[in-house]
Amino acid sequence: MKKIKVLALCAIVAGFATSCQKNEISDETAPEAAVELTKDHKLALLEAGVNPYNAVYSTVNYPDGTSKKGIAAGTEGYRDIFIALDDLANQALADTEDGNKQYRTRNLVSQNRTIRVTGWNGSGNALTSKMRTGLQWAVNNYNRLNISLNFVLTFGTDQGNNVDMVVYNAGGTNAGGQAEFPNGGRPGKYIQIFGGMDRFNENVNEHVMTHEMGHAVGFRHTDYARRRCDNSNEGSSSVGAIHIPGTPTENRWGAGGLDSNSIMISCFGNNENGEFSGPDITALEFMY
Repeated sequence: MKKIKVLALCAIVAGFATSCQKNEISDETAPEAAVELTKDHKLALLEAGVNPYNAVYSTVNYPDGTSKKGIAAGTEGYRDIFIALDDLANQALADTEDGNKQYRTRNLVSQNRTIRVTGWNGSGNALTSKMRTGLQWAVNNYNRLNISLNFVLTFGTDQGNNVDMVVYNAGGTNAGGQAEFPNGGRPGKYIQIFGGMDRFNENVNEHVMTHEMGHAVGFRHTDYARRRCDNSNEGSSSVGAIHIPGTPTENRWGAGGLDSNSIMISCFGNNENGEFSGPDITALEFMY
């Protein structure tokens, strides 16, 4: 997801987002005890199109009480991509000659184009009212586009094989979220939304939901060089930040154009409207 890094930069008081907007809150997914990634796992991340720099071993807790070990990747403290260890081998890069398909991963949704989404309402991980509204609006964002994907949203506790995405409240006080990239032709399944998102209005929740769903269908961050947040490069095109034709570009040094209104910018503020930018729409229509 996108996040806002206000915790380390300023006190959380009324009106903080005026002076701290577009910064990013650290993620809730706790890294494991400091253990360097193995060489094989670093290489597997590269093959998956993800920069292993700052990646850490992590455990994600799912809403049914199960958990999965994997790797959280991104910038230190702001890791919003999770790849389970047992899925890592399936993230190998496909041939990209058929579409340097803003930025995307090399794995896209290629199986069922009807994406069934569960907004979790079970005890313990239920989405709040604001989160539910944000998710509904995010689904509407995708369904308004002229793309081959169709999103069907229900609220419940179904996370079986017939469900493609499960969006749930991971709790805590931080804001933002974390998603998985597409795997085996299906979208990333689990999307965590951190409990601090309930401090924000429905439009900001819509923004975060739309952003995380974007990762789940194959979007990288528009500002992959992290110019918008902390000027830290999270991975160039050689590791899976593939430029989508017809959209602005940003090179690894932060130069070039940048769609500042993109929903896939790596951080957000409290005045987001939750809507796709024009280049976001161009990118999705090219991809799907």
